[in-house]
Amino acid sequence: MNQSTESESEETQNDEVVGSAIKWSFGAFLALVAAGMLIWLLTKKPPEVVVEKAGLTELPTERVKPTLEIPEVFFTEITDEAGVDFVHENGADGEKLLPETMGGGGAFFDFDNDGDQDLLCVNSNVWPWAKQQPEKLPTSALYANDGTGKFTNVTAGSGLDVAMYGNGVACGDFDNDDDVDVFISCLGLNHLFRNDGAGKFSDITSNAGVGGSETEWSTSCGWFDYDNDGDLDLFVANYIQWSREQDLSMEFTLNGTLRAYGRPTDFTGAFPCLYRNEGEGRFTDVSEQAGVQVRDPNTKVPASKSLGTTFCDVNADGRLDIIVANDTVQNLLFVSQADGTFLDSAATAGVAFDNAGLARGAMGIDTGCFRNTEAIGIVIGNFATEMTALYVCQTPGAEIPIFRDEAVSNGIGPVTRTDLKFGVLFLDADLDGRLDLFENNGHLEEDINVVQASQQYEQPPHLIWNCGTEFENEFVMLPEAKTGADFQKRMVGRGATMADIDRDGDLDLALFSSGGHPRLLRNDQKSGNHWLQFKLRGTTCNRDAIGAEVKITLPDGIVLTRLVIPTRSYQSQVELPVTFGLGKLDSVKDVTIRWPDGATQAVHVAKVNQRLDVVQSAK
Repeated sequence: MNQSTESESEETQNDEVVGSAIKWSFGAFLALVAAGMLIWLLTKKPPEVVVEKAGLTELPTERVKPTLEIPEVFFTEITDEAGVDFVHENGADGEKLLPETMGGGGAFFDFDNDGDQDLLCVNSNVWPWAKQQPEKLPTSALYANDGTGKFTNVTAGSGLDVAMYGNGVACGDFDNDDDVDVFISCLGLNHLFRNDGAGKFSDITSNAGVGGSETEWSTSCGWFDYDNDGDLDLFVANYIQWSREQDLSMEFTLNGTLRAYGRPTDFTGAFPCLYRNEGEGRFTDVSEQAGVQVRDPNTKVPASKSLGTTFCDVNADGRLDIIVANDTVQNLLFVSQADGTFLDSAATAGVAFDNAGLARGAMGIDTGCFRNTEAIGIVIGNFATEMTALYVCQTPGAEIPIFRDEAVSNGIGPVTRTDLKFGVLFLDADLDGRLDLFENNGHLEEDINVVQASQQYEQPPHLIWNCGTEFENEFVMLPEAKTGADFQKRMVGRGATMADIDRDGDLDLALFSSGGHPRLLRNDQKSGNHWLQFKLRGTTCNRDAIGAEVKITLPDGIVLTRLVIPTRSYQSQVELPVTFGLGKLDSVKDVTIRWPDGATQAVHVAKVNQRLDVVQSAK
């Protein structure tokens, strides 16, 4: 090996030694760094966690509810002192015939045009086969109001002093002569009395063509302008096809020995009738072509056993519809069509049956916007052990609106289950701006307590106060401490009507009875709440403005709605003026009237606590 080679070899070895040393040094450095990191991690104290102490959470001990202040709405019975001495004759003579249980209706109406509400009590009759006949047969009774709630019997010579087996009444100015005429529905031929003024009436039934037949049993009835031609037409509900012989042959009993009144389920139903006003005091029966005669789809017999009826524009199309309460068969809702016919939509709308799909023993009926919204409520009084129905519209404005029975959730159902309900009315009893509910009650059987300990023949009426939607139950039954002992007296209640008989702004009541005295109850509530009343007179529509809608907009934007529909309750008619309670408000924002012919009119209200007479303005 030469010297240069040895030198190169030595340099190479030196480079390798240096490189190896550097590698070991770098590895040692990394090892030291790693060891240092490990020691730091192992010895590093974790960060101190600062825990903020939370305050104690206060849980409510009970649900917070608005305070419910139940008002005192006292009624005082003034029947005797007011001069109302009527006694209803139902003909009961031991045979226990079904018509004896259903009578007892009447009306408040201004027959003499003096601005106050007079009273008509409809009478039935002694049976022609009764062993004892009175010297003079009973008649209905007409009482004139002096404007303070004092009444004078003016029946004699009035033309209404005609014996008949009467049941219901409809009051309306069918000939637009500014005098209110009277139709009385009967077992047998019905009667139409034209008001000739000066306290005189003429029986024009035969020429008018509205008498029906001698075998029909007519119940609730009412005037309304179904074809919007400016005059009033007549709707008459009929109950069942009945005869004394058929009734006696069925041998109804309570306990196997005591004779009982018959059940409607054992009788065939009957069609209602619709009479179109042709003018000149003549009417045409248009029932079949108008579509108000509904047949059972299986048996083809009449599907109706009608006791109560009222009118309402359920779909806000400007035409009045007909609602019929039927006993033990489905209710009917005749929705008015543009061509002048009616379509029964009760099943589709949800008002035909109860929530279980069963028919009930329906008696009286009324409607109202009880929530101060567009949602219409339909209330129907049902038989004992059946709750009062409260069908509430879920789809306002729909062509066929949908209703749901909300009686249970609203508090009405449980408190009305026991008694047997006939006349029902929406009214603002305490003038707080919300519609309350009244019911007139009474059983059919004098001996019912023998077989049902929970039932009595005479029953107290109900006043069920509307306390508003913010409470768990929207309605609360008022006890005697809030209505007075006079109100709570028991009776065999049937029809009922309301009017402000003393012009003090609140609504008084007349309660009719089967086979007994009516009761006149003066509303003596002392709430201090304000009110407004409107008496309408049509010019281009029917004179009574039946079917008109009055809306009051309050300063807070809430809208109160009332319809001029006197056909309410059970076989009865209420006054034509409509009453609005305003609560503590002493002014209103605006008032609008929609007349039956579709015209609208604004009304200026300068002050509250007054009745305004409004005449329809020219178009």
